[in-house]
Amino acid sequence: MYFIANWKMFGELKSINSLDKVIKFSKSYKNNKFKLIYCPPYTLLSNFSSKLKKTNINVGAQNCHESENYGPFTGSINSKMLKNIGADYIIIGHSENRAEGETNSLINRKIKNALQNKLKVIFCIGESLSERKSKKTRRVISNQIFQGLKNIKNLSNIIICLLYTSPSPRDGLL
Repeated sequence: MYFIANWKMFGELKSINSLDKVIKFSKSYKNNKFKLIYCPPYTLLSNFSSKLKKTNINVGAQNCHESENYGPFTGSINSKMLKNIGADYIIIGHSENRAEGETNSLINRKIKNALQNKLKVIFCIGESLSERKSKKTRRVISNQIFQGLKNIKNLSNIIICLLYTSPSPRDGLL
């Protein structure tokens, strides 16, 4: 079981102190049946990684660019860069990004690059409210899985996360 805290675009450097209670909880509750994963904004990733280094709490990134190489992509961060600053996991395919036009093909390229750079993937799937009302849920989710995982043979480092339907993509669980 996974508990994933997606901080979205919230938090600042002093927010790191809020982790102290979670660290204390994770040390006192020695249960190997679940994993805690914090996914802060890019600006806090390195700090979270340092703070959580000697704990059983993992750090993840919220998304990445599809290119495995460095390049002229202003404002973008690829999976190699994320791994280098301490990310262990990465959220790919979130409903907010899909709503902004992220395609299954693009998601597939991101997943492949993330896996190549030794990141574990939190692969988000789910339908929009209009797709659900049109009874397209099964078809939409099947397409997302089959196209998103196309030509990926080893699925052991992929967590599939089904987001529930809500009126706004910004109201999802993750």
